[in-house]
Amino acid sequence: MTLKNRFKNISAVRISMKSKRLLTLFFVLHCSIFMSGCGVYSFTGTNLSPDIKTFSVLNFTMGTAGGPSDLPQRLTEELKEYFQRNTSLISQPGGGDLILEGSITGYDVLAAAPTANDQAGLNRLNVTVQVRYTNAKDETKNFDQSFTYYADFPQDQTLNQNEARLLPTIRENLVQQIFNKSAADW
Repeated sequence: MTLKNRFKNISAVRISMKSKRLLTLFFVLHCSIFMSGCGVYSFTGTNLSPDIKTFSVLNFTMGTAGGPSDLPQRLTEELKEYFQRNTSLISQPGGGDLILEGSITGYDVLAAAPTANDQAGLNRLNVTVQVRYTNAKDETKNFDQSFTYYADFPQDQTLNQNEARLLPTIRENLVQQIFNKSAADW
């Protein structure tokens, strides 16, 4: 390869790198214009008005028999933490722009996956939470809704053997459902 051909190859690489930079810059500018034209958007998926600054999660209560006594407190704290991690809102003990309060209304073990012997192949722990959501800035967003999640465990084991393993998953999914309905407006 001659010296002249080498210079041609080097200048082609430089042009290629310049075009890649220009293409990247165009893409970034295009995306930012596109997103700004879509209104309020957050990469966490929230759909909250910019005038909402605070939230309050009032202590959930136990409105049913059964279940661990600390379940309402844990659900309350996990809901607060989830909002703090996934929004820029400031937590207040009461009177926030968004207020979440509720009660655990169901804590049941049900038979799931019946077998030919009329026995359960699996047992299901089902937890239901009634949530009241108040949006002080937009009353059309308010709701009073029930959320349910469950987890299965083997029929030859007791709830006591599985409760500590199942409840974190159930609480996590309930928190996500509540967040999606209130902050993400799904």
